[in-house]
Amino acid sequence: MNPDLEIVPTRRDESFRAWSHDYPHTVAKWHFHPEYEIHLIQASRGKFFVGDHIGDFAPGNLVVTGPNLPHNWISELGPGERVPSRDVVLQFSREAAEKMVAAFAELQPVLDLIDEASRGVQFPDEVGLAVAPLMIELASAHGCRRVEVLMSLFDRLSSCAARRMLAGPGYRIDAQHYMSSTINQVLAYLRQNLPGTLREADVAEFAGMSVSTFTRFFRRHTGSTFVQYLNRLRINEACELLMCSALSVTDICYRVGFNNLSNFNRQFLAMKGMPPSRFRALHRLNEPHEPQAKHEPHARPAASAAPATDAAPAALVAPTAPSHAARTVTLSHRSLHP
Repeated sequence: MNPDLEIVPTRRDESFRAWSHDYPHTVAKWHFHPEYEIHLIQASRGKFFVGDHIGDFAPGNLVVTGPNLPHNWISELGPGERVPSRDVVLQFSREAAEKMVAAFAELQPVLDLIDEASRGVQFPDEVGLAVAPLMIELASAHGCRRVEVLMSLFDRLSSCAARRMLAGPGYRIDAQHYMSSTINQVLAYLRQNLPGTLREADVAEFAGMSVSTFTRFFRRHTGSTFVQYLNRLRINEACELLMCSALSVTDICYRVGFNNLSNFNRQFLAMKGMPPSRFRALHRLNEPHEPQAKHEPHARPAASAAPATDAAPAALVAPTAPSHAARTVTLSHRSLHP
C-alpha cells in the first residue's frame, strides 16, 4: 500500500509546526511528508510502523522520522472510541534546522540526530514521558518561549545515547514512486491559477475524477476541504503581498482570487485574527525608520566692541530638514507552502 502525502501547513511567522491531535484523525494514517517529525504518543497502546519497521507502542513512545519516511500509529480501540490528544507532533524542515545550527554552533548535535532520522529513531519510553511536558508546552507556546522550549527539547534528545534505528539499513525511500502524482499536479494547478476562478468541479475534471471522488481524494491528502485549502492558500498569498508590496487591500483581494472584498476581509479576519489593514500596519512597525535630523541652535554671535544700536536683531530661521529618500518596495514571488 502506498502512503499518502501529508501537506504540513507551517505558518509564515513560524519556523516549525507544533500541535496535538486526537485519534482517530485524518492525518493518523500511513503517510509521509518532506519535513522531519518528532512524534510523541501520550495515551493508548497499539502498533506503530516506520518504513519497514513494525513495533508495539505505549504512552511515552517517542520517534523521530526523516523526510519522506512513511509512518503511522494504530491504537487498539473499540468501535466509536476516541483518544483525546493522543499525539503531540513537532514538524520542521531541513532548512530550518540548518539555519539554527548556522546561527548557534552548539546545536551541531541536532543535525547529527536528524541525520539518523532517515531510518527513524526511537527513544526509550521513559525519555518520551520525561520530555512530554516540553512537547505539550511547545504546542501552545508563542514567541521567544517557543524557541526556548524547542532548544530544551533538542538538548534532551541529542544528548540521549539510548536511541535506536527503526527501518532496516536496506530500506529505500522512493517518494517519487509512491507519491500520488495526481495530488502534486492538483496543488501546482491551484497555485498557478490562484488569481482566477477555481471551482471544485473544474479541478476535479482536471484530475480526471468525479466531484464526489475528488472531494474524498483531496481531503485524504490535505486534511482540508477544497474550499478550506483554497482560502488558506489565498490568504497566505495576501499576507505576502501586504508585507512586501504597496498594493491596496482592494487590489490584493482581487489579485489573490477573491471576487468580493467583504468575503476577503471576513476570511482574513477568521484566519489571522485581524483585518488586512491592521495586519499591514503592524507589520510596518518592523520597518527601519531614519532618525530625525537634530538641529543645533545657532551660536550667539560674540559680543562686539562696536557701540550698541537700537536696531532689532535679524530673526533666526531654522534650516529645512532634508526630505527622506523614497523607498522602493519589491514584490516578492516566494512560493507558498500552506
